[in-house]
Amino acid sequence: MFYVYILESESCLGKFYTGFTTDLKTRLKKHNNDTSGYTAKFRPWIISWYCAFNNEKNARKFELYLKTGSGRAFIKRHI
Repeated sequence: MFYVYILESESCLGKFYTGFTTDLKTRLKKHNNDTSGYTAKFRPWIISWYCAFNNEKNARKFELYLKTGSGRAFIKRHI
């Protein structure tokens, strides 16, 4: 499966991160253990929402959509 996910920072409420992975548990651990990159500043993270796709192309397209202005508005309305 291919997952599109939204993380929320526990240390900075209201801070979100959208990503793509094939292994959700491992990816969350990596976000919480990494010391470099965007997510390191706002650790720890929790999974706020995720969606599973059986097609990588569709998952990546949806991830890119969520990172647009209308995608962020969609997140605010529905998630």
